[in-house]
Amino acid sequence: MAIDAALHGALAGAFTRPIPKSAGAQVRYLVKQHHGSTRQVAQLLGVSQRTVERYVRDQIKKPRADLADRMAAEGLMIDVRARFGCTAAPGTTDDARMRHLTLALPPHHAARLLDAQTAGTTDRELQRATADALGEVYFRNGGHRAHDLQVELTDIEHVQFDL
Repeated sequence: MAIDAALHGALAGAFTRPIPKSAGAQVRYLVKQHHGSTRQVAQLLGVSQRTVERYVRDQIKKPRADLADRMAAEGLMIDVRARFGCTAAPGTTDDARMRHLTLALPPHHAARLLDAQTAGTTDRELQRATADALGEVYFRNGGHRAHDLQVELTDIEHVQFDL
């Protein structure tokens, strides 16, 4: 399946439902997108798991300005099953294998993908941008490990984006 088609589908679907307005509704949406994991949402937003649970139960109504910005920016989810191969420092490789990943892309990667798609770039370029985003978020863990690791994305069996 083409990355371009998946992005078009996500954008079309996004305009058929309203954006959650309250902080509680936004956090509940994020928890739903992360398969019910308040811990993952807490890590994503940079707050404690207990704080996320309070938002879910509407015990906290108004987030700090910086947290409100992070909550609004999070929301481009990717679900992909494809062959991922990795090459790191000279002499080290990770043989390509099929993986199924579901995760949220940081706002700068989401913007890069959507801007590239709007500009009419080729699907191959969108595939490269998607591999870069997944490389940073999943394989390099936001720069905390495998710093020189380059990710290659091929043989896409399934890709779906959701806003």
